[in-house]
Amino acid sequence: MHSAYEASIINKFEVYHDTSEGKKVCTYYNLVSMPAILVIDPVTGQKMRSWTGMVQPERILEDLLPFLEGGPQQKHFSLPLKRRREGIKESPVVLQEKQLEEDPDLLIAVAASLEESKAPVEACVDFESKIAVDTKSIVKKEPVYPPLPEEPKGNREEICRVGIRLPDGRRIQRNFLRSDPIELLWSFCSSQIEDARTLPFHFTQAIPGASKTLEYGSNTTFDESGLSNSMISMLWD
Repeated sequence: MHSAYEASIINKFEVYHDTSEGKKVCTYYNLVSMPAILVIDPVTGQKMRSWTGMVQPERILEDLLPFLEGGPQQKHFSLPLKRRREGIKESPVVLQEKQLEEDPDLLIAVAASLEESKAPVEACVDFESKIAVDTKSIVKKEPVYPPLPEEPKGNREEICRVGIRLPDGRRIQRNFLRSDPIELLWSFCSSQIEDARTLPFHFTQAIPGASKTLEYGSNTTFDESGLSNSMISMLWD
């Protein structure tokens, strides 16, 4: 019987408890009585079965039968696979589709709700696209100034000369008819400065003790506004 017992054990490890290796085994597996026989999983090091004291060989062989029927790899991987199969559940999407197939009324209600929610979204997208188009047109819209006629020449009594100090410090000047509207100042500056074609601006005229602001659309002439032979400043709004 002892020979049958020894033949059934593939990998046998025997150690005395009072050696350094034996003390490590006793501490790790919490062995308090001797002698002790352990069945250890070679993959994980887990204690699978143990006997303490004097045990008959027949009993040990009987207890070893489950371990002899399958190797440690089979025993180690079989349980997680079973648990994984048992833990598989249908996703909420699959369950919802099955419910819709089994209940036609529910399917009709869901379709109706989707149509109702679709309309506000389309209206919102259409509204946002209109805002984008309007904003784009506003940004690109350029102010419309009256056409600038040719610079007049001839009788000095009918002509006035106006100098303009630009925001960058440069100075420009031009002749106008005294009867011309001062809006031609905006036409003249927009023809000389690229930014003036899109950005709003105004003029100021220095007078003793104060300054006079000239706004576009005042409907006054050069003679009426007192700009004849004067220097004014151009400023961005």
